Amino acid sequence: MTREPGGSPGAERIRELLVNGAADRWSAMTETLLMYAARRDHIERVIAPALKRGAWVLCDRFADSTRAYQGAAGGADPALIAALESMVLGDVRPDLTLILDLPVEVGLVRAGERGAAESRFESKGAPFHRRLRQSFLDIAKAEPARCLVIDAAKSEDVVQTAIFRAVSLRFGPNG
Repeated sequence: MTREPGGSPGAERIRELLVNGAADRWSAMTETLLMYAARRDHIERVIAPALKRGAWVLCDRFADSTRAYQGAAGGADPALIAALESMVLGDVRPDLTLILDLPVEVGLVRAGERGAAESRFESKGAPFHRRLRQSFLDIAKAEPARCLVIDAAKSEDVVQTAIFRAVSLRFGPNG
């Protein structure tokens, strides 16, 4: 289990730069470059070695998040993101992406209730998050063989069951 941004010591240092501070701390292009620097380190030090060992990798966020956050919601050039994705990811691609979807207002309330210190993205406001949500839904629509949207507005038990069912159908009941 790992996460992005972060997941390796170097990528965690870059994460600190990305998730803390003022909402306008970085331009969308700068954020994109930082995300892909963190992602490359994460792939080299954690993901690729795990896959080489034959291990499963469960990652909280990956390249789709850059397409959505920095691209569609933030305004970074999609061609830049596509070029970086091609160069940085190489053959490393998810077999299954679960998109936990819920109304923007609900998501922002939940984030606020967590009281997370890392609130830079949450502070970007509802219009940013509406573009973000739509981008994730568009990614799922464009890549239905890989992406599955799960209604995260349901109870935790219902969401957990939906996730287990999706993984079981794709990879078998034992993962």
